[in-house]
Amino acid sequence: MLRGQRTARAGTLLAMTLTEFRYIVAVARERHFGRAAQACNVSQPTLSVAVKKLEEEIGVTLFERGHNEIGITPIGERVIEQARRVLAETSTLRQIAEQAQDPLNGPLRLGAIYTVGPYLFPHLVPLLHERAPRMPLILEENFTARLGERLRQGELDAIIIALPFEHSGVETRALYDEPFRVVVPVDHRWRRRARIAPEDLADENVLLLGAGHCFRDQVLTACPDCAGGMVDTPGPDRTLEGSSLETIRHMVASGMGITVLPCTAVAEHQARDSLLAVRPFTEPVPRRRVAIAWRASFPRPEAIAALADTIRRCDLGCVRFADAAPAEAEARSA
Repeated sequence: MLRGQRTARAGTLLAMTLTEFRYIVAVARERHFGRAAQACNVSQPTLSVAVKKLEEEIGVTLFERGHNEIGITPIGERVIEQARRVLAETSTLRQIAEQAQDPLNGPLRLGAIYTVGPYLFPHLVPLLHERAPRMPLILEENFTARLGERLRQGELDAIIIALPFEHSGVETRALYDEPFRVVVPVDHRWRRRARIAPEDLADENVLLLGAGHCFRDQVLTACPDCAGGMVDTPGPDRTLEGSSLETIRHMVASGMGITVLPCTAVAEHQARDSLLAVRPFTEPVPRRRVAIAWRASFPRPEAIAALADTIRRCDLGCVRFADAAPAEAEARSA
């Protein structure tokens, strides 16, 4: 007998509809049957009858019905949370089906490191919107390690980082090489120099990003003697730390020291930065290779290809773009 009851109950659960799930989620959100019905575009009697019928079918009370307010029972909290998950997964399933027909239809979750995003996104967004108007970007800036973690967990679809970047199950494609520039106060003694040797920075108060930024590590690779600790007053062989490239640029303009910036961060302000002087490095010029990374299992490779191609069309001026052919670009990034 009990086995027969369990079988009947299982059949009832399978018979529950997504519409009923939407109703109970709406009631839980609105805490009012009338407002929930309005949100679901149905009459209140229709919604109320459906919710009551669902409670009777599964044998539990989801809502405590008071005169002026609606409460949720403890078991109701669990059922409604699961209903939310089912609706979310159903929406994802629908998006997958739609995007299988058109990979450029649907949002793309794109992350970028802090030293790339602010200088790439203003160029990328309008070009990509023109090329793929039904693929809006959900943008995020973060540290390389955090972006890599969110990519592997499926919380981001693609990330823009600096190589090397190696993770199991993740593919990368080189986008462009970006040279570094030395930025000094306009009255600095180096303003008359045509180029600056990396080793000369060791005698200066160098302002760098704090720990966790890969760009800091890249600068210190070019100038190992620039390493130092945060200090209250500048002095020889010390390194001052800033929270962002823009903050550092303002500190240099105020006369606190000098810095090294990626060329795209310089180009955006150079024409109107009367308090700063920018100089290139001597050969070989320190640079970084910027790349796009995505999960090998990502079901929309056409979206990644469109994104990478659009980035190569951005007017970044000072960078050297990698070859468009994926095989060649990946070989160069190895």
